Amino acid sequence: MIENSYIRTFCITSLLSGLLVMNGCATNPVTGKSELRLVSQTEEIKIGQKSYLPTRQSQGGEYRLDPELTRYVNEVGQKLARVSDRSDLPYEFVVLNNSVPNAWALPGGKIAINRGLLLELGSEAELAAVLGHEIVHAAARHGARSMERGMLLQLGIMAASVATAGEKHADLMMGAAVIGSQLANTRYGRNAELESDRYGMKYMARAGYNPQEAVTLQQTFVRLSKMRETNWLEGLFASHPPSQERVDANRKYAATLPKGLKTGRQEYLQHIATLKSTQQAYADYDAGRKALSEGDAGRALTLARKAIRQENREALYYGLQGEALLKMGNPGQAKSLFDEAIRRNDAYFAFYLQRGLARQKMADQAGARQDLELSVKLLPTAIAHYTLGTMALNAHNEESAITHYRAAAASGSPLGQQAAISLATLELPRNPDKYISAHGKPDNKGRLFVQVRNRAPIAVSRVVLGIQYRTGEMDKVPVRDTIPAGKTVTLRLPNPGDKVQHIKVVRAAPAQ
Repeated sequence: MIENSYIRTFCITSLLSGLLVMNGCATNPVTGKSELRLVSQTEEIKIGQKSYLPTRQSQGGEYRLDPELTRYVNEVGQKLARVSDRSDLPYEFVVLNNSVPNAWALPGGKIAINRGLLLELGSEAELAAVLGHEIVHAAARHGARSMERGMLLQLGIMAASVATAGEKHADLMMGAAVIGSQLANTRYGRNAELESDRYGMKYMARAGYNPQEAVTLQQTFVRLSKMRETNWLEGLFASHPPSQERVDANRKYAATLPKGLKTGRQEYLQHIATLKSTQQAYADYDAGRKALSEGDAGRALTLARKAIRQENREALYYGLQGEALLKMGNPGQAKSLFDEAIRRNDAYFAFYLQRGLARQKMADQAGARQDLELSVKLLPTAIAHYTLGTMALNAHNEESAITHYRAAAASGSPLGQQAAISLATLELPRNPDKYISAHGKPDNKGRLFVQVRNRAPIAVSRVVLGIQYRTGEMDKVPVRDTIPAGKTVTLRLPNPGDKVQHIKVVRAAPAQ
C-alpha cells in the first residue's frame, strides 16, 4: 500500500509543476531577464484592484481638500506610465491624506503618494522621480515577485509538513495567494531598489524630466536617513532604504541620459501652495491624534479645534474632535462631529466606524448597525465586526454573531482574541469536534486510552465521546473533568481497543 505521506508529497509536486506549466519562466518586461512567473498579469491586476481600496483606507483615505493637486499628480504619473515598459497596465495615482512621507505601489499599477511626502519635494521632476520609481516597482513585477517567493515558501512548508498537515495543504495554498495591504509596506531588496532607480530615471528622461533631480532627491534622502527622523523611518525609508550606493549608481547612470530637460520648480510650488498653507493645521491634527493615543482626550479636543480654526474644510479634524468627545463620554456631541466629518468626506471608513460606536452608546442600534456595516465595506476592522457580532447576539441572531465574530477573530489582535472566545462559546455546542479532538491509543495489554484535547480558547466541560464499535453498537462516554483551554486529558475506555472502530466528540459546552 502506498503511504499517505508519499501521495501528499506527489500531489504537492504536481501542484507546483502545474503552476510552472500555467505560467512558468518568462521575460521580465522591464529588465529583459528570464524569471520564474507564478502570477500572471491578469492576476497582478486583480490583486492590485482588490487591495487598493483597503490599503488607501488604512492609510488615511484620499486627500480631498485640493482636488487639483490630485489631478496634477495623476497627470505627471500618467506621463511616465505612457513611456514605461508596461504602458498597458491600468495605472492609477492617488494622494493620501497622511503626513508620513511615503509612497507605494501595488501589483498592476496602483500607486499612492502621501501629502507628507509631497511637502518634502521641491520640483515636478522630483515628483516624477518618486512616481517613476514606483511605476518600475509595478512594471518590473517587484510586488508580484515578492508574492511568488511567498508562494514558493508556502509550498516548501507544505512539502516539509505533509506527514502532519492532513487535508490542510489546500488552505495553505489559498493563504499564499491572499494579498492584503501589507504589499504597500514591502521592503524591497537592494537589486529591486537599484532597478527602480535606474529605469525610473529612464522613464523620466523619456517623459521630458531632468533625471539629475532623482540623484539630488536620493542625496537628500541619505542625509535625512542619517538624521533618523521618526516620520521618515516609519514611512518611505522603511520600505525604500536610501544608501550612498544608490546615489553613486544613480549619478553614474544619469550622466548617460539627455541633459537640459524639465525641472519644473515653479509649477510644482504653485500646485502645492494649498498644502503648504495648511501644513500647521495638519501638524496640530497629528499632535492631537498622538495625545488621544496617549489617553489625553482633552488636549486632543483642543488641538482639533485649533486645526479647524485654521482650516474648516478638512474632515479629519472633525473626526478627531468627535473621537475625543466620545472618549470623554459625550456620544451625542461626538455623533454631531462625525456627521460634520461625513458631510466633508463621505468615503472614509473611520467616520462611519466612530459614528457607529457613538450611536451604539446612544442606544440607536439600527443607526449603529448601518454605520458599522458601511465602515466594514470600506475597510473591515476587528472592532467593527466584534461590535456587530455583539449587537447581533443581543438581538438573538446567533448566525450573524458567529459570522462577525469569525471575521474579527481572524485579525489576531487583542480584540480578535476576545472575538475568538465569543465565537467558541457560540460554536462549541453546535460543532464540538471543531474545537475538541479525541484520539485512541492502545497500550501493550490491549487497553484503549483516549486523549481528549481542547483546542478552544476557553475551558470546556460536559464533553461526551461517541464510541463506535466494530459490531455496529455505539456507546456514549462522558469526560468528567473540565478541560482548560489548550489542555489534554486522558481516559481509559471500558472495552478493549480492538473492538473500537471510531471515536468522535458528540457533545461539549463552555465551562461555567
